[in-house]
Amino acid sequence: MNVLNLLFTKDGLIYQIAKNKSILEEKSYFVTEETPENFIADKLDEVLIKQRFDEVSVISAFNHFTLMPEGFSEHENGYDLIAFNAPVDKENEELMLSVNKKFKVQFYYTFPKSFYKKIKELAVPVRFNFSGEKFLNTIHNKNGKEIHINLYHNQCEFFAIDQKKVILYNNLDVNSEVDFLYFVMFTLSKIGFGINETHFYAYGETTENETFISELQKFVKNLKIVFDNVPKKNFILN
Repeated sequence: MNVLNLLFTKDGLIYQIAKNKSILEEKSYFVTEETPENFIADKLDEVLIKQRFDEVSVISAFNHFTLMPEGFSEHENGYDLIAFNAPVDKENEELMLSVNKKFKVQFYYTFPKSFYKKIKELAVPVRFNFSGEKFLNTIHNKNGKEIHINLYHNQCEFFAIDQKKVILYNNLDVNSEVDFLYFVMFTLSKIGFGINETHFYAYGETTENETFISELQKFVKNLKIVFDNVPKKNFILN
C-alpha cells in the first residue's frame, strides 16, 4: 500500500512516500526570502500528483490551536477559542478536532482550506491530525515534573507535564537561542517548575538545533535527547 505522509510547519512542507514499512522518498521544502509567494502550495500540488496513493496522512504543526479537556463539546466555539492564541480567518481556515485519550485532552486547530480541498480531491482515505496530539501520544512520562520539547526547522512545540497531567502546551517560532531559553525559563517560573527538579526531554530536529540543546544544557540538570530525526525516519510522521 502506497501512503503519502505530509507534515506542514509554519514555513514548510515535509513529505514521505511509504510502501508498507519502507520509506521510498522523503523531501522538505521551506520558505525563504527568495521563494515565491505560493511556494508551499505549488510544492503540495507537485507532491499530490507524483503517483496514485492508497492513503494520505496529514500532520499540521501550524500554531493555530487551542487545548481543551477531553469531552468539551461546544465545537461551534472552536474558532473563537483559537482566536485567543492566534488570528483566525474563518473563510480560509478549516476547523479541525484532535482528541488525545491518553492524557484526556483535545485540540481544536485550523488548517488552510485550500490545502484541505486539494488533499481531499484525491478521493482516497485521508487522516488529519494535529502535531501536538501526535507528539503527546509518543510521550512516555513518569510521575514527576517533565518538559518535553519537539524541535522543527525554526519552530518547536513544548509540553509541561506533572503527575501525568498536561499543565501546558505551546507551539512557537524558534529563531534564536536567547528567545528559546527565555521562553523555557519564563514558562518554568510561571507554572512553578523548579529547574533542578524538572526533567527535560528533547525530540525531533535536535542535530539541526544543536546550539539550542547545548545552551539549554548549561542551565538544566536533567536533559535527555529521546529522538533525533534522521533521513527517512521523521518520527512524527511514523
